[in-house]
Amino acid sequence: MNISEAESSYDIMAKTCGCENKKRKVTYSFIDSYHSLCHDKKDIILGQIEACERLVKYTGEYGRDEIDRQAILSEIDELKMVMDLIQ
Repeated sequence: MNISEAESSYDIMAKTCGCENKKRKVTYSFIDSYHSLCHDKKDIILGQIEACERLVKYTGEYGRDEIDRQAILSEIDELKMVMDLIQ
């Protein structure tokens, strides 16, 4: 029997990207999981919200750029609005 502990508790990871002159964006990457085909729209959006909340926590702790923080908070607001429209 092979037992693997490689699956992460988080399915999606968020990070900011963009230049100082252009608008900052939040990008997402899926972390390998065993059940990645079983996610529906709500699961993905909830994962994106969780990833953004983790990211905004790190921008506050380590004194990152305020532009990144505002981009992440704006992304969270947009994702919550999409969740309201889906339900």
